[in-house]
Amino acid sequence: MMFEEMENRPFIPTEYVVRLAQTPWERAGYHALRRDVFCTEQHVFEYDDRDSIDETAIPIIAACCVAGMPDRIVGAVRIHEAEPGVWRGSRLAVHADHRKLGRIGAELIRMAVSTAHGLGAIRFLATVQEQNVLFFRRLHWKSLGTITLHDLPHHGMEADLSRYPAHGFDQTWLLRPQPRSRQVA
Repeated sequence: MMFEEMENRPFIPTEYVVRLAQTPWERAGYHALRRDVFCTEQHVFEYDDRDSIDETAIPIIAACCVAGMPDRIVGAVRIHEAEPGVWRGSRLAVHADHRKLGRIGAELIRMAVSTAHGLGAIRFLATVQEQNVLFFRRLHWKSLGTITLHDLPHHGMEADLSRYPAHGFDQTWLLRPQPRSRQVA
Protein backbone atom coordinates (compact mmCIF):
# COMPACT_ATOMS: atom_id res chain seq x y z
CA MET A 1 0.00 0.00 0.00
CA MET A 2 2.85 2.37 0.71
CA PHE A 3 4.22 1.92 -2.85
CA GLU A 4 0.81 2.79 -4.32
CA GLU A 5 0.79 6.04 -2.34
CA MET A 6 4.27 6.89 -3.60
CA GLU A 7 3.33 6.16 -7.22
CA ASN A 8 0.32 8.50 -7.03
CA ARG A 9 2.21 11.42 -5.53
CA PRO A 10 2.99 14.21 -7.99
CA PHE A 11 6.64 15.03 -8.65
CA ILE A 12 7.58 18.19 -6.78
CA PRO A 13 10.93 19.57 -7.91
CA THR A 14 13.24 21.13 -5.35
CA GLU A 15 15.27 23.19 -7.80
CA TYR A 16 14.45 25.56 -10.66
CA VAL A 17 16.67 27.44 -13.07
CA VAL A 18 15.61 30.83 -14.42
CA ARG A 19 17.48 31.83 -17.55
CA LEU A 20 17.49 33.39 -20.96
CA ALA A 21 15.96 30.83 -23.33
CA GLN A 22 18.62 29.81 -25.82
CA THR A 23 18.13 26.23 -26.96
CA PRO A 24 15.41 25.04 -29.36
CA TRP A 25 13.69 22.95 -26.65
CA GLU A 26 13.66 25.93 -24.26
CA ARG A 27 12.10 28.18 -26.91
CA ALA A 28 9.56 25.50 -27.84
CA GLY A 29 8.62 25.02 -24.18
CA TYR A 30 8.45 28.79 -23.70
CA HIS A 31 5.94 29.19 -26.54
CA ALA A 32 3.97 26.07 -25.53
CA LEU A 33 3.58 27.36 -21.96
CA ARG A 34 2.44 30.78 -23.16
CA ARG A 35 -0.10 29.11 -25.46
CA ASP A 36 -1.35 26.91 -22.60
CA VAL A 37 -1.78 29.85 -20.21
CA PHE A 38 -3.01 32.62 -22.52
CA CYS A 39 -5.02 30.55 -25.04
CA THR A 40 -6.20 27.36 -23.33
CA GLU A 41 -6.47 28.45 -19.69
CA GLN A 42 -7.30 32.17 -19.83
CA HIS A 43 -8.84 32.37 -23.34
CA VAL A 44 -7.15 35.75 -23.93
CA PHE A 45 -6.11 34.62 -27.43
CA GLU A 46 -7.79 32.05 -29.63
CA TYR A 47 -4.97 29.90 -31.06
CA ASP A 48 -1.62 31.54 -30.40
CA ASP A 49 -0.35 34.55 -28.45
CA ARG A 50 2.67 35.33 -30.64
CA ASP A 51 2.98 38.80 -32.11
CA SER A 52 5.56 41.06 -33.78
CA ILE A 53 7.28 41.72 -30.43
CA ASP A 54 8.44 38.09 -30.40
CA GLU A 55 10.74 38.87 -33.34
CA THR A 56 12.99 41.05 -31.16
CA ALA A 57 12.09 40.05 -27.59
CA ILE A 58 14.45 38.24 -25.26
CA PRO A 59 12.62 35.16 -23.92
CA ILE A 60 13.25 34.16 -20.30
CA ILE A 61 12.21 30.79 -18.91
CA ALA A 62 11.94 28.99 -15.59
CA ALA A 63 12.54 25.25 -15.75
CA CYS A 64 12.17 22.67 -13.03
CA CYS A 65 15.24 20.52 -12.65
CA VAL A 66 15.79 16.82 -12.19
CA ALA A 67 19.23 15.83 -10.90
CA GLY A 68 20.37 19.41 -11.50
CA MET A 69 19.38 19.44 -15.18
CA PRO A 70 16.51 21.50 -16.63
CA ASP A 71 13.64 19.16 -17.40
CA ARG A 72 10.42 21.09 -18.09
CA ILE A 73 9.56 24.73 -18.80
CA VAL A 74 7.21 25.98 -16.08
CA GLY A 75 7.59 29.75 -16.36
CA ALA A 76 8.01 32.33 -19.11
CA VAL A 77 8.33 36.07 -19.68
CA ARG A 78 9.75 38.22 -22.47
CA ILE A 79 11.48 41.58 -22.49
CA HIS A 80 12.18 44.05 -25.26
CA GLU A 81 13.40 47.60 -25.72
CA ALA A 82 10.33 49.56 -26.79
CA GLU A 83 12.32 52.78 -27.32
CA PRO A 84 15.85 53.80 -26.32
CA GLY A 85 16.21 53.19 -22.57
CA VAL A 86 12.58 52.10 -22.13
CA TRP A 87 12.13 48.35 -21.78
CA ARG A 88 8.91 46.39 -21.45
CA GLY A 89 8.11 42.99 -20.00
CA SER A 90 5.16 40.93 -21.18
CA ARG A 91 3.58 37.49 -21.38
CA LEU A 92 4.50 36.48 -17.82
CA ALA A 93 3.20 32.93 -17.37
CA VAL A 94 3.68 30.23 -14.74
CA HIS A 95 2.35 26.70 -15.20
CA ALA A 96 -0.66 26.10 -12.92
CA ASP A 97 1.03 23.17 -11.13
CA HIS A 98 3.92 25.42 -10.06
CA ARG A 99 2.08 28.58 -8.98
CA LYS A 100 1.78 27.44 -5.36
CA LEU A 101 5.51 27.91 -4.92
CA GLY A 102 4.86 31.61 -5.46
CA ARG A 103 8.48 32.49 -6.11
CA ILE A 104 8.72 31.47 -9.76
CA GLY A 105 6.81 34.50 -11.06
CA ALA A 106 8.78 36.82 -8.77
CA GLU A 107 12.08 35.35 -9.90
CA LEU A 108 11.09 35.65 -13.57
CA ILE A 109 10.24 39.32 -12.95
CA ARG A 110 13.53 39.89 -11.11
CA MET A 111 15.50 38.26 -13.93
CA ALA A 112 13.60 40.25 -16.57
CA VAL A 113 14.01 43.66 -14.94
CA SER A 114 17.63 43.13 -13.83
CA THR A 115 18.58 41.85 -17.29
CA ALA A 116 16.98 44.87 -18.99
CA HIS A 117 18.61 47.17 -16.42
CA GLY A 118 21.97 45.61 -17.32
CA LEU A 119 21.22 46.28 -21.00
CA GLY A 120 20.67 49.98 -20.34
CA ALA A 121 17.06 50.30 -19.20
CA ILE A 122 16.28 53.59 -17.48
CA ARG A 123 12.58 52.62 -17.23
CA PHE A 124 10.94 49.20 -17.15
CA LEU A 125 7.21 48.96 -17.87
CA ALA A 126 4.59 46.23 -18.14
CA THR A 127 0.88 45.92 -18.68
CA VAL A 128 -0.44 43.71 -15.88
CA GLN A 129 -3.77 41.92 -15.54
CA GLU A 130 -5.75 43.45 -12.70
CA GLN A 131 -5.70 40.32 -10.53
CA ASN A 132 -1.87 40.49 -10.49
CA VAL A 133 -1.45 44.16 -9.55
CA LEU A 134 -1.04 43.52 -5.80
CA PHE A 135 1.62 40.88 -6.54
CA PHE A 136 3.56 43.43 -8.63
CA ARG A 137 3.16 46.12 -5.97
CA ARG A 138 4.76 43.80 -3.44
CA LEU A 139 7.69 43.53 -5.86
CA HIS A 140 8.18 47.33 -5.89
CA TRP A 141 6.12 48.29 -8.92
CA LYS A 142 3.70 51.22 -9.11
CA SER A 143 0.52 51.50 -11.11
CA LEU A 144 0.44 54.14 -13.84
CA GLY A 145 -3.31 53.76 -14.38
CA THR A 146 -5.90 51.33 -15.65
CA ILE A 147 -6.58 50.29 -19.23
CA THR A 148 -8.64 47.64 -20.99
CA LEU A 149 -6.67 45.21 -23.13
CA HIS A 150 -8.14 42.12 -24.83
CA ASP A 151 -11.43 43.00 -23.10
CA LEU A 152 -9.79 42.55 -19.68
CA PRO A 153 -8.90 45.17 -17.04
CA HIS A 154 -5.16 45.83 -16.82
CA HIS A 155 -2.81 48.33 -15.18
CA GLY A 156 0.14 49.99 -16.82
CA MET A 157 2.93 49.50 -14.27
CA GLU A 158 6.51 50.59 -13.74
CA ALA A 159 9.27 48.81 -11.81
CA ASP A 160 11.38 50.66 -9.26
CA LEU A 161 14.76 50.04 -10.91
CA SER A 162 16.59 50.83 -7.66
CA ARG A 163 15.21 47.50 -6.38
CA TYR A 164 16.51 45.54 -9.39
CA PRO A 165 20.29 45.75 -9.65
CA ALA A 166 21.62 45.58 -13.20
CA HIS A 167 23.29 42.30 -14.11
CA GLY A 168 24.43 40.35 -17.11
CA PHE A 169 23.76 36.84 -15.80
CA ASP A 170 22.38 34.27 -18.23
CA GLN A 171 20.74 32.32 -15.41
CA THR A 172 19.90 32.19 -11.73
CA TRP A 173 18.80 29.33 -9.50
CA LEU A 174 15.74 29.08 -7.31
CA LEU A 175 15.62 26.45 -4.58
CA ARG A 176 12.31 25.33 -3.19
CA PRO A 177 12.28 25.60 0.61
CA GLN A 178 12.26 22.17 2.16
CA PRO A 179 10.18 21.29 5.21
CA ARG A 180 12.29 20.89 8.30
CA SER A 181 12.72 17.31 9.34
CA ARG A 182 11.59 16.50 12.84
CA GLN A 183 14.38 15.49 15.13
CA VAL A 184 13.89 12.27 16.97
CA ALA A 185 15.06 12.27 20.57
